[in-house]
Amino acid sequence: MVYRQIIDATSYVFDDLGDLLAKATPPRSGDRLAGIAAASAEQMVAARMALADVPLKQFLNEAVIPYEDDEVTRLIVDGHDAVAFAAISSLTVGAFRDWLLSDAADGAALAAVARGITPEMAAAVSKLMRNQDLIGVAKKCRVTTSFRNTIGLPGRMSVRLQPNHPFDDAKGITASILDGILLGAGDACIGINPASDDPAVIGGLVRLLDDIIGHLQIPTQGCVLTHVTTTLALIGQGLPVDLVFQSIAGTQAANRSFGVDLALLREAREAGLSLRRGTVGSNVMYFETGQGSALSAGAHHGVDQQTLEARAYAVARAFDPLLVNSVVGFIGPEYLYDGKEIIRAGLEDHFCGKLLGLPLGVDVCYTNHAEADQDDMDNLLTLLAAAGVTFIMGVPGADDVMLNYQSTSFHDALYVRDLFGLKRAPEFDDWLLRVGLSGTDFRLAGNAGQLPDFASRLIA
Repeated sequence: MVYRQIIDATSYVFDDLGDLLAKATPPRSGDRLAGIAAASAEQMVAARMALADVPLKQFLNEAVIPYEDDEVTRLIVDGHDAVAFAAISSLTVGAFRDWLLSDAADGAALAAVARGITPEMAAAVSKLMRNQDLIGVAKKCRVTTSFRNTIGLPGRMSVRLQPNHPFDDAKGITASILDGILLGAGDACIGINPASDDPAVIGGLVRLLDDIIGHLQIPTQGCVLTHVTTTLALIGQGLPVDLVFQSIAGTQAANRSFGVDLALLREAREAGLSLRRGTVGSNVMYFETGQGSALSAGAHHGVDQQTLEARAYAVARAFDPLLVNSVVGFIGPEYLYDGKEIIRAGLEDHFCGKLLGLPLGVDVCYTNHAEADQDDMDNLLTLLAAAGVTFIMGVPGADDVMLNYQSTSFHDALYVRDLFGLKRAPEFDDWLLRVGLSGTDFRLAGNAGQLPDFASRLIA
């Protein structure tokens, strides 16, 4: 369908819904690289005006990637909840924005319609929103998941403790884990990005996490962020796998570039569930995404990167994950050029994920060749905490020495928790209190001597 908008006698024409969404997107380098961005601010405004008048029902009739060509499209269409959609089915994109910002759209109402919202609807309405709108609506969305603790409860923000090491050295990783635990990080999970893809090395890291969590009796979950096929093989060998990880994207072709499809993800989830290692819940999947992944794989089908990112959330939603993480600035300045673009993308991703009913966290990060710095990340971190982000990263010194990018530190998490009065997952907070690492006000005591002797022996 062709879309038109006239402004001051100038007619702007958009070839189809995908073109309209791309031209309405706030400026970012990835869409410019793909040649699909608006050519001017005037064209972008015209696209947004036209998009505001598009009925939400149109997104069910016009796919941005053809149904017959893409299994993600088929997942979105075939899995759409018409009953949940009924409450908003009469709205246009602009009216949907107005409803989301109204008092009528409280947490219960947003949860009720979540399964009726397609990713393209979420992406579309985000393009009409200011940053404060993205923050305000996301704050109202409540998504709770659980494995060994409960994540996403009101007034709480979790942290993934990321103890990466360039040589996968067990002592170095253990030291980073204990550093994070002493500063109250790790309730989202303790997640290692391995430098090696050797199954023997990865199996050793899985055992290391299980050993630390088990001996210290920490109510959290471990994860080695290796390819899902490697994890499946480790499960088959009887290794103590908690969470099953995989990077995903918003098109079938992009997921193929990661070496996965929906059938493989279903197999992996069933394998994770079969271990029954959760104590308070059974959300076993951990997904990571990022704007630009489909474009970098040459698999974007001419669709803008933010819409494709929202489509990745439809993939994640199908597998009831414990955690979904937008690694927002990791892919590089070719896709998000500077701090302004990274901040906007982080808020969009969080909004769209929460609106679709996902436990969305954000790796507040940038690569060293991007036009961004830690002040930009402080800004995004603070905005996301205000928006109710589910979890963030905790990296020693905010500098990942294995992946070579800049993220957020254990101290950054303390800062936003203190600023907004945020607690950790309740089971994790109770454990910190029991071992003497926090007081009744949930501030850390910082007393390493209160940890069991086992911790000291690990790094001796």
